[in-house]
Amino acid sequence: MSRPRPLRRQGALLLASLLVLVHVMTAPAHAEEYVPVTGSGSTWSQVAIDQWSRDIKKNGITVNYTGSGSSAGRTDFRNAQTDFGVSEIPFQLHPEDGSTPETTTRPFAYMPIVAGGTSFMYHLTRNGKRVENLRLSGETIAKIFTGKIRNWNDPAITRDMNGIAMPNKKITPVTRSDGSGTTAQFTLWMDTQYPDLWRPFFKKKGLTSFFPTLPGGKSQNGSNGVAGYVAASYGDGAITYVEYAYALNANYPVVKVKNKSGYYVLPTASNVAVGLTKAEINSDLTQKLEGVYDNADKRAYPLSSYSYMIVPTTTAAPFTRDKGKTLSTFIDYFLCAGQQKAPELGYSPLTKNLVQEAYKQVAKIPGHIEVGSVALDNCHNPTFEGGKNVLLETAKFPEACDQDGKVPCGEAGAGSTSPTTKPTTSAGPSAGPTAGGNLPDVAAQEDSTAFAQPVEVASKSGYGLALGAVSAGVLLAALILPPLFTAHLRGRRRREGGL
Repeated sequence: MSRPRPLRRQGALLLASLLVLVHVMTAPAHAEEYVPVTGSGSTWSQVAIDQWSRDIKKNGITVNYTGSGSSAGRTDFRNAQTDFGVSEIPFQLHPEDGSTPETTTRPFAYMPIVAGGTSFMYHLTRNGKRVENLRLSGETIAKIFTGKIRNWNDPAITRDMNGIAMPNKKITPVTRSDGSGTTAQFTLWMDTQYPDLWRPFFKKKGLTSFFPTLPGGKSQNGSNGVAGYVAASYGDGAITYVEYAYALNANYPVVKVKNKSGYYVLPTASNVAVGLTKAEINSDLTQKLEGVYDNADKRAYPLSSYSYMIVPTTTAAPFTRDKGKTLSTFIDYFLCAGQQKAPELGYSPLTKNLVQEAYKQVAKIPGHIEVGSVALDNCHNPTFEGGKNVLLETAKFPEACDQDGKVPCGEAGAGSTSPTTKPTTSAGPSAGPTAGGNLPDVAAQEDSTAFAQPVEVASKSGYGLALGAVSAGVLLAALILPPLFTAHLRGRRRREGGL
């Protein structure tokens, strides 16, 4: 005997309702919509910013950044040509070099984004092999970049190398031709630590973003330009100052710089973190670095600093509240999960106090996402856990062969070596810069996995949307299933009564 038609119809309706319920519960949550934002400035920070921009692009967020140099970045922001700027130094309202004051009527705030070391990338061969263990004192470096030392076999370099002479070869100092925050940081260090060398050469006191013409030197545009010159086949004998990330990408060594404790150290993430423990933070979050230069910790890298993002605090054109949502979401990502990639990119992650202060600046951005008190609990920044600076606690001390007066690491009788070439990373090795070429792609092989929830504290995170879908499904079930079940029971009673 066939099943009654009403029951079959009710079963079909029940099945269709369940299919609708499953579809609602499993359908992908509606993606957030973000308008693009545009920024310009620091090439010192560009490797990190470009990596973060690629990461967050996966979530439909577009951040267009041009590494045009810190001076250009500050100028673009002042002239309302960009939504944000990035610089290693603040606006120069009273330039000591006599340049035009950088005044602006556009309200803004400074916000730290990433720390790092200004390194000295070099290209030098000895006995047919590339030198990879060069170490120099600060005074020797200052003399090279003020024209006092012009040959690699200079006695001062031999002394720094504990009697090991470098080749009789001309030194080619490579400096930035554009306005650069890296130049400003480097010249500030020379003006503070070696004024008797820097000021007679500069003919003024203070820092400058535009390096003076250096006899026998070369000038190149951008960090990629100076790194590319040193790494080129014709770069033997060249040395430049550049963010450590560029040397790592080019797989070229950098100088071990002598610190105040008498040890020669590299600008690794941990050594930079140690150095910055002596940085003084001004009320506007700008930095005072004299304490970093004089940090007596054996691990401290002397030329450590951090970079600023200049963020708008009003909706003065070209900024809008919608752009504020995009920019603050981007910042939320790179202050926390994005900092995990800092060491492999050649930087040092921001410490907890700087992350906390940065979130206060985020709250000043119009249209910003609501971060709330859980931001640091779910931050995933590698420098702190449970309130402790983990990176600082795990920083390794230099080897005995790195001490002044000892045979340099890597030489016969010196013990182990200290590698300076780029480590293998999850992003894969990159080809490095070439003279006149484009910025090297740090993540040439992008991760196939999504990055760590850049919108986890947004008003509608993916988790919240998923819960919304489930809630809708439960509501739908609550509305549909009871009537169907009731109809089924009534039909069953009628059939039983008719038997």
